[in-house]
Amino acid sequence: MEILSGRTILRPVDYEKTLAFYRDGLGLAIHREYAAGTVFFAGQSLIEVAAHGGSGSAGTFDGALWLQVRDVESASAELSSRGIAIERDAKQESWGLVELWLRDPDGVPIVLVQIPSDHPLRRDVRGDVS
Repeated sequence: MEILSGRTILRPVDYEKTLAFYRDGLGLAIHREYAAGTVFFAGQSLIEVAAHGGSGSAGTFDGALWLQVRDVESASAELSSRGIAIERDAKQESWGLVELWLRDPDGVPIVLVQIPSDHPLRRDVRGDVS
């Protein structure tokens, strides 16, 4: 099987409120709009807010959206200025990433992540290839 692309599809209780959260609150750029939804760029992935296919009531979302940012403190200030509630302020986790937590209008967890310059995700672990 060859995966060509992927996206996360959200089916919110209140489409307009959730649309505004991702578009205006988080400031995500629009990839595509169609009659029953909006798809946003989210780095190398896509987040679709669909106005169709939901149950009309809040469900559970046992995962989280993981969104990498360059500077989590700047992102926090920007979100606060837009009235977005921060659930947990940024802190460096024991695994080395700096994480800030928030939720969308339906309670979907969102983790904003900054990868420090000395973290293994930033280093070339292939060794000397000469």
